[in-house]
Amino acid sequence: MNKYELAVVVNAKIEDDERAQVIEKVKALIERFGGQISDVDEWGKKRLAYEIQKMKEGYYYFIHFEADAETPGEIEQRIRIMEGVIRYLCVRQEA
Repeated sequence: MNKYELAVVVNAKIEDDERAQVIEKVKALIERFGGQISDVDEWGKKRLAYEIQKMKEGYYYFIHFEADAETPGEIEQRIRIMEGVIRYLCVRQEA
């Protein structure tokens, strides 16, 4: 099992409950592919480095989890098409 960090930037224009649903879907994806979530950091609304889809702000979430090597690829394929997610990045952390 490797340790990973998944950074997700969620659309700031959607409602709080919709934003929570997006993160719950991401967490469910991780668990569905055998990942074990250790913690979720919510950084809140931050200004984006550059405008994305005419938005200047987004909600940042960092999800730490352990999983097999194939899991991040599976998760990224599904996050790519999720409504409400404007950017994501999954990186492996050193042990």
